[in-house]
Amino acid sequence: MKAVRVHDYHTDPKIDDIAEPELQGPLDVIVKVGGAGVCRTDLHILEGQWAAAMSPQLPYVIGHENAGWVHAVGDGVTNVAVGDTVILHPQPSCGLCLACRRGNDMHCANAFFPGLSDNDGGMAEYLRTTARACVKLDPSTNPADVAALADAGITAYHAVRKAVPVLWPGTTAVVQGAGGLGHIGIQCLAALTATRIVVVDKNPAALELAKEIGADETVVADGSHVDAVRDLTGGEGATVVFDFVAEQGAENQAWAMTAPDGYQYVIGYGGQFSAPTLDFVAGEKNVIGNIVGTYTDLAELMVLAQAGKVTLHTKQYPLDAALDALHDLDAGRVRGRAILVP
Repeated sequence: MKAVRVHDYHTDPKIDDIAEPELQGPLDVIVKVGGAGVCRTDLHILEGQWAAAMSPQLPYVIGHENAGWVHAVGDGVTNVAVGDTVILHPQPSCGLCLACRRGNDMHCANAFFPGLSDNDGGMAEYLRTTARACVKLDPSTNPADVAALADAGITAYHAVRKAVPVLWPGTTAVVQGAGGLGHIGIQCLAALTATRIVVVDKNPAALELAKEIGADETVVADGSHVDAVRDLTGGEGATVVFDFVAEQGAENQAWAMTAPDGYQYVIGYGGQFSAPTLDFVAGEKNVIGNIVGTYTDLAELMVLAQAGKVTLHTKQYPLDAALDALHDLDAGRVRGRAILVP
């Protein structure tokens, strides 16, 4: 089969012909990939940012946002069958550790992460995962239309869902970055809360999209956006700032846009957050980290997606054009999400 594999860091991956994955355990599932999302994390992988944390042996297949059709199942699989349409939680979990039993399966002690850890991902024709990762979809669903919800979607949904208790009517939520994750976060906020949604982005096209999918106000990130947000909030700042950028200074601008007793949700990464400790104490401001959501988050998000309340804006590429997709994403030419279709 064809697969996109990293051979060396700081260089483009290669499209190789490799063997198809095989079942290795009774709960394994082989999925014929129908769509694989292209994520900024894939760019960070190529930069070597995940090498120490995940220690993958090179070469290996990237791709952690995947949906498709069940191709083969292990002897112990009962929740899906060959031919089912599925979206895959990006981190198969064990179900037995304390984190799993608490419902925090993204912190599973025995998980693996195809496309990040030492396990091949889904930028390929087939992918090995487990039964615990499979969410069965309506058979009419096109996997390429929903694949990026597997990571970008649940990451955004997970952050919004955690913030729901403080986003009552009369509050303001700022979404910084209306790209692949941010445009999903906007829709989740509109679906789950009655907060006023203010979107900050440097790209006018992204702000136009934000208006179409639920933003109440938009602000161009032109250097004056912190003051603009303060003006929109009576000088206070936002109740919650969802920072989908969190690099190149945006992480500290998000802090400046957060109101006293407010919350900065860090979802993007790559930058270095810094703030005086007095701001934490005197302002009672909070910084909340966010990782991939749970299996339950993914199941809930798919309810919203199949009801038409959350839709992905995508640009599709054939698997052979994976390098084009990665380069377009890196250059900011992708509005929404890039999807590889084998």
